[in-house]
Amino acid sequence: KSAAKPATSSGKAAKKKKWSKGKVKDKAVHAVVLDKTIYDRILKEVPTFKFISQSILIERLKINGSLARIAIRHLEKEGTIKRIVHHSSQLIYSPFSLSYPYPRLVLMIDTARPTTAAE
Repeated sequence: KSAAKPATSSGKAAKKKKWSKGKVKDKAVHAVVLDKTIYDRILKEVPTFKFISQSILIERLKINGSLARIAIRHLEKEGTIKRIVHHSSQLIYSPFSLSYPYPRLVLMIDTARPTTAAE
């Protein structure tokens, strides 16, 4: 009883939309174990960064997030970096040499000094 469909049908099956696969991001291969070479790179390179955060270390040194947090805590304990911003989700540091705690105070003291006619 069932009749076979003709080969040239113009229904939905014939014009099925092909979705693009989309761009697939490559899986990041980051180090999960701290070895001597990575440790030396952390001690040498990180204090030279102007801006230090967990995401910066992950991106530049290709290390895991937990290793980045441990490295930041270690450098802060050593005194080579200093915390600038403390937020629950993002901690921001700078090298200790660049982070003077009261730069505006020094500027205010210099400008607030009264000038005399002799100067």
